[in-house]
Amino acid sequence: MGTEEGTAGTRRMFGTDGVRDVANIGMMTPEAVLRLGRAYVMFLEGLGYKHPHIAVGRDTRISGAMLESALSAGITSAGGDVSLLGVIPTPGVSFAALHGGFDGGAVISASHNPAEYNGVKFLDKDGFKLTDDDEIIIEKIFEEAEPSAKHPMHGAVGRIFDGSRFAREYVGVLTALLERVKKRDCRLVIDAANGAAFSVVQQLFEKWDGEVSFLAKDPDGMNINSGVGVTHMDHICAETVKRGADIGIAYDGDTDRVLMCDFKGRVIDGDIMLWVIGRWLAAKGALGSGLVATVMSNMALEDLLAKDNIKVFRCNVGDRYVLDVMRKEACRLGGEQSGHIIALDYANTGDGLCSGVLFLMAIDELGEDISSLVDKFDRYPQVLRNMRIRDKSKIMGSPKLAEAIAEAQSMLSGKGRMLLRPSGTEPLVRIFVESRDTDLMNKTADMLEERISEIISSEV
Repeated sequence: MGTEEGTAGTRRMFGTDGVRDVANIGMMTPEAVLRLGRAYVMFLEGLGYKHPHIAVGRDTRISGAMLESALSAGITSAGGDVSLLGVIPTPGVSFAALHGGFDGGAVISASHNPAEYNGVKFLDKDGFKLTDDDEIIIEKIFEEAEPSAKHPMHGAVGRIFDGSRFAREYVGVLTALLERVKKRDCRLVIDAANGAAFSVVQQLFEKWDGEVSFLAKDPDGMNINSGVGVTHMDHICAETVKRGADIGIAYDGDTDRVLMCDFKGRVIDGDIMLWVIGRWLAAKGALGSGLVATVMSNMALEDLLAKDNIKVFRCNVGDRYVLDVMRKEACRLGGEQSGHIIALDYANTGDGLCSGVLFLMAIDELGEDISSLVDKFDRYPQVLRNMRIRDKSKIMGSPKLAEAIAEAQSMLSGKGRMLLRPSGTEPLVRIFVESRDTDLMNKTADMLEERISEIISSEV
């Protein structure tokens, strides 16, 4: 495995998970978000949806209500209807889009980012995230549509409805799923990240037999993801040990990701969750042709699943690319090491709440002891280094870098793998190397770092 490049290179506004910016700056001003809403309606109309009805949800950021108003104004001013779902997990909006008869969905959230950021991501009528090509079309409409165009009047102006019932319906479905777990007496600590999970997670675990402690459940608009959630696993790990709990469960700000820890405070990441849920689905004959993991997942995942004759398909980083390969290869499960899990028989997008419930179901039915999973998942050592580079595309296209990559692959042949990946949001190139031979791993990473430095120096 050599370089990895996203397929979204021609997009300017949309990143790997929607449009994001500091709230009230750039693309996250009310003016820009209003135009985004209008562009989305025009995009849907281009697909044949007349007077489209769109489900809109948000997380707990202080800027959420402001941008919800702007997005709703944009949608209705272009002739679309809006149902406001309120504060709800991203997968809850996906659920509403699929089951509520909507023509699309929109989520106002910056996921795991700090509170000062916000974003908008769009979904199709089935609750799937839009494709790269769809987002390029929306960008083009956004940039080319005249401000005076598309202004319906009188009864053609869109309307705004209360869609709060969908949060209750979404939690009801998850609650019914959780009730299928037979062993319900283990003690849980749950970190809602002061995000969208706070609005539903206590209701979900209300009838759990064991003791349940809830953390980071008091959002104030500014504390989302602040020292809590999946990006700060030390918090849930320490609290799980301190409270003598069996399992810690942490979500991110919009609840599309979940990570866990055992009673010793050891992290159970997305790779371990895929390993467990994958075997469980395979035993039920519900896995399909295998499962999908990104290039960042540990090689131990493939080694362990091979024992059960389960194939692993690799893809680029990003849940949209996981889904693309799942569809292509007829897989019913895929995900990322970061805790983004997609189980298509249960949800059409990453769903932290659902994935956590599926994991509890899987360890229950497989008879797994959660405290042994980290030991059993004998992961390969990995090293990740970030190099700050102004012109990433120039470096990644260098013939000298191609030579260095070929040399690294030769060094690791049969003993590991490497990956060079330009960051999608920062001026960084990431060097990733994995091998059971730690000396070889570090030697390979050193070589790549030195070669890239030489290339940078020669270009100055």
